[in-house]
Amino acid sequence: MQGQLFAKDEISVLSHDRGNVTYYAGFLEGSEADAAFDAASRESYRQERITIHGRTHDVPRLTQWYSSEGRGYMYSGIDMAPNPYPKFIVQLADRISHHTNLAFNSVLINVYRDGRDKVGWHSDDERELGDEIDIASLSLGAERPFKLRERCNHANVVELPLSHGSLLVMRHPTQLHWQHCLPARRAVTAARYNLTFRFIDH
Repeated sequence: MQGQLFAKDEISVLSHDRGNVTYYAGFLEGSEADAAFDAASRESYRQERITIHGRTHDVPRLTQWYSSEGRGYMYSGIDMAPNPYPKFIVQLADRISHHTNLAFNSVLINVYRDGRDKVGWHSDDERELGDEIDIASLSLGAERPFKLRERCNHANVVELPLSHGSLLVMRHPTQLHWQHCLPARRAVTAARYNLTFRFIDH
């Protein structure tokens, strides 16, 4: 499977024994998405630094970590202490859990300030996430392309636009067999807030 998918109300992006990804374009209505964007923009965010091949540089996005159960999180050598859920995340978490029938206790918010901010190819497979990893990703703000590629075949790529108020759900075992990224898009000048709901199993 290779090419580009354009979202409608609901799209099954992957559906087989090595990946299960569903996209809901209109998960939040326009005014609800706007209110969530405004609430997210009022939070405080961190500029993390990462060392790769002996060189330290700024991560090309801002982040903040929240947990309803005080769970910390570590990825790429970055140790994130938990913040309690603000009211708007409590409301979103309840709605997303009800919609997906999945349990979440933590949220990583990534802030892409403009099209220069990005995240490279990776899987969310840290040990804190347990053996069966389900992730729900809510997009707020500027539309950005999202890519998936199969770990064993990098030529097998799926791309779709993540619109304002949309929800992307990656169910187990997607993280075991697929990677994903959000590439830079220099023409984009507006911000995007990405709330990724997870269950920390420790």
